[in-house]
Amino acid sequence: MTNDQRRNRLGIYGGSFDPVHLGHLLLAETCREACSLDRVLFLPCGQSPHKPQGAIATGQQRSEMLEFAIAGDPRFGVCRIELERSGPSFTVETLRQLHFEQPDSELFFLMGADSLADLPMWREPQAIFELATIVAVNRGFRPLPDWASLESRLGPRVRDRVQLVTMPAIDLSATEIRERVQANRSLRFRVPRAVEEYIRQHGVYLSSEFRVPSSESKQ
Repeated sequence: MTNDQRRNRLGIYGGSFDPVHLGHLLLAETCREACSLDRVLFLPCGQSPHKPQGAIATGQQRSEMLEFAIAGDPRFGVCRIELERSGPSFTVETLRQLHFEQPDSELFFLMGADSLADLPMWREPQAIFELATIVAVNRGFRPLPDWASLESRLGPRVRDRVQLVTMPAIDLSATEIRERVQANRSLRFRVPRAVEEYIRQHGVYLSSEFRVPSSESKQ
Protein backbone atom coordinates (compact mmCIF):
# COMPACT_ATOMS: atom_id res chain seq x y z
CA MET A 1 0.00 0.00 0.00
CA THR A 2 1.44 3.38 -0.99
CA ASN A 3 1.39 6.46 1.24
CA ASP A 4 -1.52 7.81 -0.81
CA GLN A 5 -3.48 4.62 -0.05
CA ARG A 6 -2.60 4.45 3.66
CA ARG A 7 -5.62 4.04 5.88
CA ASN A 8 -6.56 6.96 8.09
CA ARG A 9 -5.13 6.36 11.57
CA LEU A 10 -7.82 7.45 14.01
CA GLY A 11 -7.29 7.68 17.75
CA ILE A 12 -10.28 7.19 20.06
CA TYR A 13 -9.94 8.64 23.55
CA GLY A 14 -12.85 7.85 25.83
CA GLY A 15 -13.54 9.22 29.29
CA SER A 16 -15.84 11.31 31.44
CA PHE A 17 -13.92 14.55 30.76
CA ASP A 18 -15.70 16.05 33.75
CA PRO A 19 -14.11 18.48 33.03
CA VAL A 20 -11.41 18.09 30.39
CA HIS A 21 -8.04 19.27 31.73
CA LEU A 22 -4.49 19.75 30.46
CA GLY A 23 -3.53 16.18 31.40
CA HIS A 24 -6.16 14.84 29.01
CA LEU A 25 -4.91 17.09 26.23
CA LEU A 26 -1.27 16.16 26.75
CA LEU A 27 -2.15 12.46 26.67
CA ALA A 28 -3.99 12.90 23.37
CA GLU A 29 -1.15 14.89 21.82
CA THR A 30 1.51 12.45 23.07
CA CYS A 31 -0.36 9.52 21.52
CA ARG A 32 -1.04 11.41 18.29
CA GLU A 33 2.66 12.04 17.86
CA ALA A 34 3.96 8.66 19.08
CA CYS A 35 1.51 6.62 16.99
CA SER A 36 1.47 8.88 13.91
CA LEU A 37 -2.27 9.37 14.25
CA ASP A 38 -4.02 11.51 11.68
CA ARG A 39 -6.67 12.58 14.17
CA VAL A 40 -7.79 11.94 17.74
CA LEU A 41 -11.47 11.93 18.69
CA PHE A 42 -12.39 12.68 22.30
CA LEU A 43 -15.27 10.40 23.24
CA PRO A 44 -17.20 11.68 26.28
CA CYS A 45 -18.97 8.74 27.87
CA GLY A 46 -22.70 8.51 28.30
CA GLN A 47 -23.77 6.05 30.97
CA SER A 48 -20.64 4.17 31.95
CA PRO A 49 -21.10 0.53 33.05
CA HIS A 50 -18.03 0.94 35.29
CA LYS A 51 -19.19 4.17 36.99
CA PRO A 52 -22.89 3.73 37.78
CA GLN A 53 -23.03 7.08 39.64
CA GLY A 54 -22.45 8.77 36.28
CA ALA A 55 -20.78 12.03 35.39
CA ILE A 56 -21.31 15.22 37.37
CA ALA A 57 -21.79 17.71 34.52
CA THR A 58 -24.24 16.96 31.72
CA GLY A 59 -23.16 15.38 28.46
CA GLN A 60 -23.81 18.64 26.64
CA GLN A 61 -21.66 20.59 29.08
CA ARG A 62 -18.80 18.10 28.90
CA SER A 63 -18.84 17.97 25.11
CA GLU A 64 -19.02 21.78 24.84
CA MET A 65 -16.03 22.13 27.17
CA LEU A 66 -14.14 19.68 24.97
CA GLU A 67 -15.02 21.70 21.87
CA PHE A 68 -13.65 24.84 23.51
CA ALA A 69 -10.51 23.01 24.66
CA ILE A 70 -9.53 21.82 21.16
CA ALA A 71 -10.89 24.75 19.14
CA GLY A 72 -8.72 25.67 16.18
CA ASP A 73 -6.83 22.36 15.95
CA PRO A 74 -8.20 20.14 13.15
CA ARG A 75 -6.18 17.18 14.42
CA PHE A 76 -8.65 16.78 17.29
CA GLY A 77 -12.40 16.34 17.36
CA VAL A 78 -15.30 15.40 19.64
CA CYS A 79 -17.41 12.29 19.04
CA ARG A 80 -20.84 12.24 20.72
CA ILE A 81 -22.08 8.79 19.79
CA GLU A 82 -22.06 7.51 23.38
CA LEU A 83 -23.94 10.58 24.58
CA GLU A 84 -26.59 9.91 21.94
CA ARG A 85 -26.97 6.25 22.92
CA SER A 86 -29.46 5.20 25.58
CA GLY A 87 -28.41 2.82 28.32
CA PRO A 88 -24.86 1.85 29.31
CA SER A 89 -22.13 2.48 26.75
CA PHE A 90 -19.77 -0.41 26.06
CA THR A 91 -16.47 0.14 24.28
CA VAL A 92 -16.94 -2.81 21.95
CA GLU A 93 -20.26 -1.40 20.69
CA THR A 94 -18.70 2.04 20.14
CA LEU A 95 -15.78 0.59 18.19
CA ARG A 96 -18.15 -1.46 16.02
CA GLN A 97 -20.21 1.64 15.26
CA LEU A 98 -17.09 3.62 14.37
CA HIS A 99 -15.91 0.81 12.09
CA PHE A 100 -19.27 0.91 10.33
CA GLU A 101 -19.27 4.70 10.00
CA GLN A 102 -15.58 5.03 9.07
CA PRO A 103 -14.61 1.80 7.26
CA ASP A 104 -11.46 3.36 5.80
CA SER A 105 -10.01 4.19 9.22
CA GLU A 106 -7.66 2.13 11.35
CA LEU A 107 -8.72 2.57 14.96
CA PHE A 108 -6.43 3.13 17.95
CA PHE A 109 -8.08 3.06 21.37
CA LEU A 110 -6.28 5.25 23.92
CA MET A 111 -6.30 4.24 27.58
CA GLY A 112 -4.16 4.37 30.71
CA ALA A 113 -1.71 1.47 31.00
CA ASP A 114 -3.02 0.77 34.51
CA SER A 115 -6.46 0.05 33.02
CA LEU A 116 -5.15 -2.86 30.95
CA ALA A 117 -5.46 -5.15 33.95
CA ASP A 118 -9.23 -4.53 33.99
CA LEU A 119 -9.72 -5.06 30.27
CA PRO A 120 -10.50 -8.81 30.54
CA MET A 121 -13.58 -7.85 32.59
CA TRP A 122 -14.95 -5.55 29.87
CA ARG A 123 -17.63 -6.75 27.47
CA GLU A 124 -16.10 -8.88 24.66
CA PRO A 125 -12.48 -7.92 25.35
CA GLN A 126 -11.10 -10.10 22.55
CA ALA A 127 -13.36 -8.33 20.06
CA ILE A 128 -11.96 -5.00 21.30
CA PHE A 129 -8.46 -6.18 20.38
CA GLU A 130 -9.69 -7.21 16.94
CA LEU A 131 -11.40 -3.87 16.32
CA ALA A 132 -8.61 -1.55 17.46
CA THR A 133 -4.98 -1.34 18.46
CA ILE A 134 -4.80 -0.55 22.16
CA VAL A 135 -2.58 2.42 22.96
CA ALA A 136 -1.68 2.00 26.61
CA VAL A 137 -0.32 5.20 28.11
CA ASN A 138 2.11 4.94 31.00
CA ARG A 139 2.05 8.20 32.97
CA GLY A 140 5.61 8.69 34.15
CA PHE A 141 7.45 5.47 34.93
CA ARG A 142 4.87 3.30 36.64
CA PRO A 143 5.10 -0.51 36.53
CA LEU A 144 4.19 -1.99 33.15
CA PRO A 145 1.20 -4.33 32.71
CA ASP A 146 1.47 -7.97 33.76
CA TRP A 147 1.64 -9.45 30.27
CA ALA A 148 1.58 -13.06 31.50
CA SER A 149 -1.70 -12.47 33.32
CA LEU A 150 -3.24 -10.69 30.31
CA GLU A 151 -2.14 -13.40 27.89
CA SER A 152 -3.51 -16.14 30.14
CA ARG A 153 -6.96 -14.53 29.96
CA LEU A 154 -6.98 -13.01 26.48
CA GLY A 155 -4.62 -15.13 24.42
CA PRO A 156 -0.95 -15.06 23.38
CA ARG A 157 -1.31 -12.33 20.74
CA VAL A 158 -2.43 -9.61 23.13
CA ARG A 159 0.97 -7.92 23.20
CA ASP A 160 0.95 -7.63 19.40
CA ARG A 161 -2.21 -5.49 19.62
CA VAL A 162 -0.92 -3.13 22.32
CA GLN A 163 1.31 -0.13 21.73
CA LEU A 164 2.89 1.33 24.85
CA VAL A 165 3.36 5.09 25.05
CA THR A 166 4.99 6.99 27.92
CA MET A 167 3.96 10.55 28.79
CA PRO A 168 5.14 12.93 31.52
CA ALA A 169 3.47 12.37 34.86
CA ILE A 170 1.00 15.18 35.56
CA ASP A 171 -0.75 15.18 38.91
CA LEU A 172 -4.12 16.49 37.72
CA SER A 173 -7.57 15.04 38.18
CA ALA A 174 -11.08 16.09 37.29
CA THR A 175 -12.06 15.52 40.92
CA GLU A 176 -9.47 18.03 42.12
CA ILE A 177 -10.65 20.59 39.58
CA ARG A 178 -14.29 20.25 40.64
CA GLU A 179 -13.24 20.67 44.27
CA ARG A 180 -11.29 23.81 43.36
CA VAL A 181 -14.36 25.23 41.61
CA GLN A 182 -16.47 24.69 44.70
CA ALA A 183 -13.79 26.27 46.89
CA ASN A 184 -13.51 29.26 44.50
CA ARG A 185 -9.82 28.51 43.86
CA SER A 186 -7.84 29.16 40.70
CA LEU A 187 -8.04 26.77 37.74
CA ARG A 188 -5.24 28.52 35.83
CA PHE A 189 -2.75 26.18 34.14
CA ARG A 190 -4.96 23.20 35.01
CA VAL A 191 -7.61 23.56 32.29
CA PRO A 192 -7.57 25.57 29.04
CA ARG A 193 -8.56 29.18 29.60
CA ALA A 194 -11.70 28.75 27.46
CA VAL A 195 -12.80 25.84 29.67
CA GLU A 196 -12.14 27.89 32.80
CA GLU A 197 -14.33 30.67 31.46
CA TYR A 198 -17.06 28.21 30.49
CA ILE A 199 -17.13 26.74 33.99
CA ARG A 200 -17.35 30.19 35.56
CA GLN A 201 -19.97 31.57 33.19
CA HIS A 202 -22.25 28.52 33.39
CA GLY A 203 -21.77 27.82 37.09
CA VAL A 204 -20.78 24.22 36.39
CA TYR A 205 -20.02 22.21 39.57
CA LEU A 206 -21.30 24.96 41.88
CA SER A 207 -24.87 23.93 42.73
CA SER A 208 -25.67 21.29 45.35
CA GLU A 209 -26.40 18.69 42.67
CA PHE A 210 -22.73 18.89 41.62
CA ARG A 211 -21.31 18.10 45.05
CA VAL A 212 -18.45 15.60 44.75
CA PRO A 213 -19.00 12.34 46.66
CA SER A 214 -16.14 11.77 49.08
CA SER A 215 -15.72 8.19 47.82
CA GLU A 216 -15.33 9.18 44.16
CA SER A 217 -12.09 7.94 42.64
CA LYS A 218 -9.87 10.30 40.69
CA GLN A 219 -9.84 9.89 36.94
